[in-house]
Amino acid sequence: MTDPVAADWYRLADTAVLLDGFHALKHALRFGAEVPVAVTTDRQTALALAADLAPDVRDTLDALLTEVPEATYRTFVPRPHPTAVAALAVRPARAANLEKIAHTPRSTPVVVLDNPRNLGNAGAVIRLAAGFGATGVVTTGTLDPWHPTVVRAGAGLHYATAVERLTVEELPPGPVFALDPEGDDIRGLKLPDDAVLAFGSERTGLSPELRARTDHLVSLPMRPQVSSYNLATSVAMTLYHWSTAAPR
Repeated sequence: MTDPVAADWYRLADTAVLLDGFHALKHALRFGAEVPVAVTTDRQTALALAADLAPDVRDTLDALLTEVPEATYRTFVPRPHPTAVAALAVRPARAANLEKIAHTPRSTPVVVLDNPRNLGNAGAVIRLAAGFGATGVVTTGTLDPWHPTVVRAGAGLHYATAVERLTVEELPPGPVFALDPEGDDIRGLKLPDDAVLAFGSERTGLSPELRARTDHLVSLPMRPQVSSYNLATSVAMTLYHWSTAAPR
């Protein structure tokens, strides 16, 4: 006889967003994700973790989580998470995300990752953007910002900001401040709230298309002979600089 939970999982898996681990599920629920199925290998442990770390979603998880055998759980995820929790969520409507990103005036920046290559870095940036309350994160190029590895690295915080892939021509309105070693020192600039903050590829930097769209080239302070910062570190430094001048 077919396990109804497994049947639901396999029916939804191709179109849903995989929330891999307790923290991804916790964040997605906090920010309004629709979660039709969630599983764990140990309900008691998962609910105890919720009571300790996320009491605000504990009751929701109590109603949502289904305990499944470990062998079944392992068929649902590419690699088991230490918390042994996984869920499938409905991806936010693209039209709603695009409307949010394009809306003006904006009170917080949009972060653009220009042709990023590393899935983990992209997820870390989305987590940062959510923490700073950025309007959204846009990627250009071939990387899917909703790839399961990106969502895992972002700890489910895709649901706390608007995340989409666009071409350079489709970027939202607003002055584009792009990070480049030859740019003006960021410490002498105030980044406006409606800024589009662009960061080049980890390997090749800004694309010619993005560079042509840029209004201001900006550089981060860096010791001579140090070649670069990690992408997520660069985004964190830039958003922090913006936040120090933003109204509170």
